[in-house]
Amino acid sequence: MYLNNLDGALPEWPVEFLRPLYEGFLDSVSRFPDRSAIEVASGRLSYRELLDCAASIAATCQNRLSAEPRLTAVYAYRTPTAYAGVLAALLRGHGYVPLNPRFPSARTRLLLRRTGARTLIVDEEGEKTVGEVIGEFQKGIDVILPQRSSVADLNGKWPQHRFIGAPDLLPAAAWRKPHVGLDEVAYVLFTSGSTGEPKGVMVTHRNISHLLRTMMNRHRMNQNDRVSQFADLTFDPSVYDLFAAWECGACVCCPDARTLLNPSSFLADQAITIFQSVPSNLVLMKRLGTLTPDRFPKLRVSLFGGEPLPATLCREWQAAAPNSVIDNLYGPTEVTINSTAYRWDNERSPAECKNGTVPIGPLLPGVRGMIVDEELREVPNGTQGELLLAGPQRTPGYLNDPDRTNRVFVVPPGRVETYYRTGDSVQMRAGTNCYLFCGRLDFQVKVFGMRIELGEVEAVLREAAGVMEVAAIGWPVTQTGVGGIVAFIGGNSVDSKQVKEVMRSRLPQQMVPREIHVLEKLPLNPNGKVDRPALRTLLETRT
Repeated sequence: MYLNNLDGALPEWPVEFLRPLYEGFLDSVSRFPDRSAIEVASGRLSYRELLDCAASIAATCQNRLSAEPRLTAVYAYRTPTAYAGVLAALLRGHGYVPLNPRFPSARTRLLLRRTGARTLIVDEEGEKTVGEVIGEFQKGIDVILPQRSSVADLNGKWPQHRFIGAPDLLPAAAWRKPHVGLDEVAYVLFTSGSTGEPKGVMVTHRNISHLLRTMMNRHRMNQNDRVSQFADLTFDPSVYDLFAAWECGACVCCPDARTLLNPSSFLADQAITIFQSVPSNLVLMKRLGTLTPDRFPKLRVSLFGGEPLPATLCREWQAAAPNSVIDNLYGPTEVTINSTAYRWDNERSPAECKNGTVPIGPLLPGVRGMIVDEELREVPNGTQGELLLAGPQRTPGYLNDPDRTNRVFVVPPGRVETYYRTGDSVQMRAGTNCYLFCGRLDFQVKVFGMRIELGEVEAVLREAAGVMEVAAIGWPVTQTGVGGIVAFIGGNSVDSKQVKEVMRSRLPQQMVPREIHVLEKLPLNPNGKVDRPALRTLLETRT
């Protein structure tokens, strides 16, 4: 059922519209069993085929494995097993935890330990490094490898764990539909943490179901849509790509790692109708000379988020996709993917931009917001301040981390509802309900849409270098954020190459500094803190 409002007319979706995340997929299986549910480089799976794969894994988990804790990890990358694994976790009645095999094994081991998950679903790529991830665990983990015809060698190598291959899986008919409440966890995504360790955001079925209802209504999605899936499973836009498509019987089209380097060809060749991406992809297309007028006539919805969207790029994209609406989306993972949306208009929008950046728009239905000062008191209309968000999409907080949760999930003075402190500086455009993004209030940056706390980079840098005097900054500044990380170490005796190797073994590629500069000492401001503007000036003089 679709309603006619786009922005905020509903206080929130009534509970009868909400349901567990897997229910929409099951409905589409019954309505469109032979339509393509997922297309990857290795082929396609229909809705019926994808259900059979996922239900077989889920049935095996239900009947042969422990049900606690109620989280199942998926260690896979852009394969049928990855998507079947996500569904299997949900069909089991668990929340899923996506883990990327292309991230350092040490980091994945940390995340797996933080979740307490005892089941790990692994594809061919994950299999290459699964031993590095689980080898040090003394408590047994059940490792499911649906593509493996025999796991005898693995059981012999790591006897403390149990490996389950294709012959060990129960048939899909053995699967029993679980009973899952709306306030149970649907998935956990880890974001960068300012104290040096990632934070696991718990998202409930209520949170994500509310968002899906809003976005599907906004974009009138249907079974004929072909939805791109550019975001990694560890990045929350992927949840929208997958489950909004599967709710209505559409096809999810997933590019492989090589195709990600040439997104425009993928969009055109695959006849994509709904495209979601970070704005950096538009910069890449422009650099490759593929952002040309009328290039994507079949696109009807274009969604951009994760980074500031430059108005100039937006105009060029509208020319390239003349039949598409364009939404600039904003929202932290802690308030479930999207909290605001701005609909671009070539005639009206340029005058509404701030410093050449597209507004982030009004609040989506049900989302509530405040702009506050340092005391968390609401500021006058038009004044810049920190954005606080609440409503049915606000998540319960961080997994097994009440201290961090209590620091950023707060009740402002005079209020009774809990709000999330975004750390983003915004202001309301005069005379409207439209938010303008003004930047960060802390040391968080975005690199190709990935949220990075510079404090986490600095914590690893400090440990790798064996010195206390370190700093990391986002550099170079680009149209959409920053192009990467540059680090500084105070102390001439440090081997920067060795430090970089240690960081590569601990952090995802986007978080590893592209350059490490060793200085005799770092510049300080009058308060005795590292003078970051001086470090940026140093980089400017060297370029």
